[in-house]
Amino acid sequence: MTRYSDYTIEQLREEVGKLKEKAQKAEQLGQLSKVAINERKMQIVMSYMLNPDEFQSGKIYNLNSDPGHTFKINYINGVMAWGHRINLLNEMYDREEAIPIAMLGDQIADE
Repeated sequence: MTRYSDYTIEQLREEVGKLKEKAQKAEQLGQLSKVAINERKMQIVMSYMLNPDEFQSGKIYNLNSDPGHTFKINYINGVMAWGHRINLLNEMYDREEAIPIAMLGDQIADE
């Protein structure tokens, strides 16, 4: 089995297309959990098309999938950003989580 980190950009794009197709089929069949799984896989694959060095610890970014929250990065590990969500009232959640960097939008602020 080949790891996504070994894929070329073209292979990654092809994989995103396959996953999008799987998600659409699952949606048509009403299999919502399979839709969510394939969408998360797509985010991970798309993360391999980005440069993790463009995301910095201590910075706050918009979340592409969740306009009600922003995300403060504690650190980057591979294509995953570890940090905390912040809600519209500027309250940071206690639980640290890891999200694929493809979920991060524009940088909005420093600490």
